[in-house]
Amino acid sequence: MKSLQDKILKEGCVLGNDILKVDNFLNHQLDVAFLNEIGKEFKNRFENKKIDKILTIEASGIAIASIASQHFGNVPVVFAKKAESKNLDKDVYETKVYSFTKAKEYSVKVSKKYLNEGENILVLDDFLANGRAALGLKDLVDQANANLVGVGIVIEKGFQDGRALLENKGVKLESLAILDSIENGTIKFI
Repeated sequence: MKSLQDKILKEGCVLGNDILKVDNFLNHQLDVAFLNEIGKEFKNRFENKKIDKILTIEASGIAIASIASQHFGNVPVVFAKKAESKNLDKDVYETKVYSFTKAKEYSVKVSKKYLNEGENILVLDDFLANGRAALGLKDLVDQANANLVGVGIVIEKGFQDGRALLENKGVKLESLAILDSIENGTIKFI
């Protein structure tokens, strides 16, 4: 997605050789009009697929999934919760995910009433690095005996192993921008 690459080059900030900050438009402050274009592109990429629900993980994926939902006929958006909550159902699907950005493992949960057997689930998220969050969401879909239609990623770090891990599990992966490297403050795309 050329407009995404342009926006990353214009507004992104590189930290070290493995962190790209895009918090001014994607995952802290939101450029809603641009997220709408991202939602349209995900619809184009998964156009021939029946989608019953979109699954993401809190927090950064929620805005992306919510706006994309409109382009899939306003299908429900479900997000895996990282935080313990008194109002979270006790009957949940649960898995562990490792956050590359936070260098921490989380237990994530989704109420069993929101993922149902036989549903067609599309996973959307902001970044793909080592693939652990996407694999965790795939595990939740598998636990529900639902169908993982595919995984849509806004920005993939192509220099890390996330894509290979997902493709080895037979997952259809669509990334809107794939980084080749972010070394020495320079962003290069595949």
